[in-house]
Amino acid sequence: MKLHLPTLFFAFLVALTSCQTEVNESRFNTYFTDQTLRIDYFHTGDAKSETVSIDDVYQYQNWAGSMKNLVDTLNYGGYYYKVYDEASKELIYSKGFDSYFKEYQVSQEAIDGNVKQFHESAIIPMPQKAIVFALEKRNSEGEFDEVFRTSILPSDTKNVPIDNSIQTYTTHESGNPHIKADIVFVGEGYTAEEAEKFKSDVDRFTKVLFETAPFSSYKNEFNVRGVLKPSEDSGIDEPRAGIDKNTAISATFNTMDSERYILTEDNKALRDISGHVPYDIIFIMVNSTRYGGGGIYNFYSTFTSDNVNSEYIMIHEQGHSVYGLADEYYTSATAYTDFYALDKEPAEPNITALLDPENVKWKHLLSENMEVPTPWEKEKFDSIDFAWQKRRAALNNEIFEMQKNGAPAEKIKAAKENYDRESLTQDTIVNTYLAACALAGKTGVFEGAGYMLKGMYRPSLNCVMFSRINDFCPVCQEAITNIIHLYAE
Repeated sequence: MKLHLPTLFFAFLVALTSCQTEVNESRFNTYFTDQTLRIDYFHTGDAKSETVSIDDVYQYQNWAGSMKNLVDTLNYGGYYYKVYDEASKELIYSKGFDSYFKEYQVSQEAIDGNVKQFHESAIIPMPQKAIVFALEKRNSEGEFDEVFRTSILPSDTKNVPIDNSIQTYTTHESGNPHIKADIVFVGEGYTAEEAEKFKSDVDRFTKVLFETAPFSSYKNEFNVRGVLKPSEDSGIDEPRAGIDKNTAISATFNTMDSERYILTEDNKALRDISGHVPYDIIFIMVNSTRYGGGGIYNFYSTFTSDNVNSEYIMIHEQGHSVYGLADEYYTSATAYTDFYALDKEPAEPNITALLDPENVKWKHLLSENMEVPTPWEKEKFDSIDFAWQKRRAALNNEIFEMQKNGAPAEKIKAAKENYDRESLTQDTIVNTYLAACALAGKTGVFEGAGYMLKGMYRPSLNCVMFSRINDFCPVCQEAITNIIHLYAE
């Protein structure tokens, strides 16, 4: 049979891709075994200082990541960990990430000179021979400087103890972890009596994930599992309300004094629990009715399970933690001071400082005849949303005072329900207003993004990274799809 040139070229590409895959997997087999090495270390400092020291090194189960995509070329995140073969000095593995420590460094507490220590983990394939482990940090010019380096021997490792109290649950499985994106939902603040609720919640949020574009088109590229270590108490710490809980990973509201921000400083417990299943991606699902969450790139994300906005929070926060997307909103109070420098282009794919208007980073997706920067009805939106932020803070303060002063449970419940009603009403007002704007649904360069009222720009008037809708804009969808392809090879 005679083949036409396009057919021949396609056949050549298939053969070339297959050959490259075999080369990459051969490279994996040269340097690694099909197991996981977890490097735990301490990251310590304030706004102007940082030190790194190794805590422990653990070996466990099969490697869940790709055997092909070993060196991270995305250039996302404020840090990279890099692994070199000690004998040849060759770079054999790398990954970009952000961290709790990085966020702390731009908080007022760190600027005031308060030194804090944070626990972090690097998850890599198990090396066959001695490696050099290095950490690099992005400097003010956007380049990476090495801040730590040490040698590690495979014989240095410990085994993670098996915890028989931990329950695992598979809600969606589509294939070999090496060629899938492996998500683990870690239950936080669920008691032993709430184990069935945990399973039901994992099922519910798995369904929400795969009903959202672009994940709905890539369902077969994911595995989803749940892991639960029962907590002594139901719920988590709420410091402003004087509520203290004994939970599996010590997650808390009011992280860095931001009322809705949930993180944990007990990274070791989190990694010990997560390691009972293969994982690339950690979602911490918090058993609470309050609005709250957080997401840090290639670190983890958090969200509450039973708030009226929980589905949105889960979708939004994984935008940060898995796909490297920035917050596009700019009116809400945050824990950060000058998180982005306006004279430097941010690494995140969905915001820009617009330093080169002729070459916007999403230029190929701009709508036809779009002005750059793109005028929009910003002043009216700002007046609407800043008024709500003031009202929201007052409602939250009222609830915290009730809780702190021991008000009747019925009164607290009514106040929370009123907050949720007003929040949903505000969401409707905002989304209706944005949908009525002249350039709704268009891809442009709209001022107001990344916590910055001026000087930072986003690609769409509305997106899940901007307001409480469950839809990603075209720029975010493209960024998500690119990373799914990396996990799924």
